[in-house]
Amino acid sequence: MSIVANFDLVKDELVSVKGRSIEAPAFKAPVVRTKKASSMDSFMGWRRENGRVGVRNHVLMLPLDDLSNAACEAVANNIKGVLAIPHAYGRLQFGADLDLHFRTLIGTGSNPNVAAVIVIGIEEGWTKRIVDGIAKTGKPVVGFGIEGHGDIATIARASYVAKEFLQWASELQRETCAIEDLWVSTKCGESDTTTGLSSCPTVGNMYDKLIPRGIHGVFGETSEITGAEHLCRERAISKEVGDRWYAMWKAYQDEVIEANKVDDLSESQPTKGNIAGGLTTIEEKALGNLEKIGRACKFIDILEPAEEPKSGPGLYFMDSSSAAAECVTLMAAGGFVVHTFPTGQGNVIGNPIVPVIKISGNPKTLRTMPEHIDLDVTGVLSREMTIPQAGDALIASIIRTANGRLTASEALGHREFSMTKLYRSA
Repeated sequence: MSIVANFDLVKDELVSVKGRSIEAPAFKAPVVRTKKASSMDSFMGWRRENGRVGVRNHVLMLPLDDLSNAACEAVANNIKGVLAIPHAYGRLQFGADLDLHFRTLIGTGSNPNVAAVIVIGIEEGWTKRIVDGIAKTGKPVVGFGIEGHGDIATIARASYVAKEFLQWASELQRETCAIEDLWVSTKCGESDTTTGLSSCPTVGNMYDKLIPRGIHGVFGETSEITGAEHLCRERAISKEVGDRWYAMWKAYQDEVIEANKVDDLSESQPTKGNIAGGLTTIEEKALGNLEKIGRACKFIDILEPAEEPKSGPGLYFMDSSSAAAECVTLMAAGGFVVHTFPTGQGNVIGNPIVPVIKISGNPKTLRTMPEHIDLDVTGVLSREMTIPQAGDALIASIIRTANGRLTASEALGHREFSMTKLYRSA
């Protein structure tokens, strides 16, 4: 049995192994604006049914659980151009951990960089929950349960729909969109002494310029604020938001870090790469991390992991791990469509649905790992480039990426997708 939403022309009898054709869905074509603003004021994106704008146009095979990974990958193998994102977990989770699992999968499918979604799960109940969540965006989404059908029949049925979705999506047109339609996330990775002096301030300068223009921004990495929590608290828009942020940070510190650590965080925070790069304490790392929010920005609200902002344009803080793949996955599930990633020692992270822009000011990394870096800001340290100039260069890189230029991680095939798990399953 199939679970269908926003694609009412797909009928069960048409999604059979007999391979009968399916007509293209009758969706209203995007309106193409004829007036173009300057290159720093606009970009070319796909406006989705709910008004949000994506910078990529993926058709997604989304497994509900680890048991359904093989079926999703088989469909993607059958239908070239469809993107499968296998992951762990999804069985016998409960409580807050299960809620986060659903929120992450629904948010991933709802991301504006995704045009259409096919969900496959071992059973239909939880699969329908994902389908129904994504369907609220108005985009086409179909679900299949494997139980009672088996992999082969499920793969065949899903492949017919995937082919139709892919052909439909391939005809969607970009339109000129205002800069305020962008949602830009950030986290840093493999930080070193150059990161807090060059690449992180570059992101901060970008936010100082684009947040007042009306974009959505987000930063996070809760444990990595340790030692600078008093400074982060002061960057909240109000005392109420600052107090809520501090309570969230303290809960992470007490209930996760302190409750489970063996000795201290030296095996993970700072990482071995951080230490090799000259960051000897978490406090040093925290100060560099906060450079990503610039000099003028104040965050207006805090978000649960994978939660979509609801308070309008502005800068947000998402409660999230500092692990690169986990954090980027959560921010993508929160609806952000471009990710900025400062790195010192060199991090190769990518994401299946969101382009990740790497920024580095470390001359050694630019020599040894140049294929991974999208923006070279080594000139900041050699005093050949100012932070405002670096910020402008990053904005230009974001616009180029939004217009379709592949990032280094996309070109190299990095599609890291990592679900955050809160505790053991039943």
